[in-house]
Amino acid sequence: MQKNATVRRPRTDLPAEILDYNPGMAPTLRSYEPHDFAALHRLDQACFPEGISYSKTTLRYFLTLASADCVVAVEGTRVLGFVLSEENPPLAHIITLDIAEKQRRQGVGTALLQQLESNLAARGVRSVLLETATNNEAAVAFWQRRGYRIEATLKRYYLGRLDAYEMRKILPGIARKTGMQSGESI
Repeated sequence: MQKNATVRRPRTDLPAEILDYNPGMAPTLRSYEPHDFAALHRLDQACFPEGISYSKTTLRYFLTLASADCVVAVEGTRVLGFVLSEENPPLAHIITLDIAEKQRRQGVGTALLQQLESNLAARGVRSVLLETATNNEAAVAFWQRRGYRIEATLKRYYLGRLDAYEMRKILPGIARKTGMQSGESI
């Protein structure tokens, strides 16, 4: 036993949002569950301005599509973010990627996107489309860093006045069971 050993006690003088956040702990990624709906809707309302954020009816519609995939990032019971897509292989469309403001630039969006792309590729999706506002430089940069390329400019896409980029990523093929590696041909 060491002499002069000190007992470390948890700090109680910090704000609650710091005490309940553990940046060293990765969020849990899981599929959407119906009890998530209220939290996802609140997050979407916080992430996007009125008219661009989804109404409860529209969000519920997308979540209940047979072709929908929604991956949710949680820490304990808190929803940190989610990504929602619809698919018709070999094509998929990302409907929205929403990350709580305090969680941005912490890797949550990247983790959600990687999981979604893996899910989609496993089901035969090869091409993923999305739209993002041309004036949302952070979002455009996020998508470009993850391999999405601008394909077109959609004039007055949002609210009848804001332009959007249509962006696309071609997903790498899955290695075949025959032992072929992605990118190899017969």
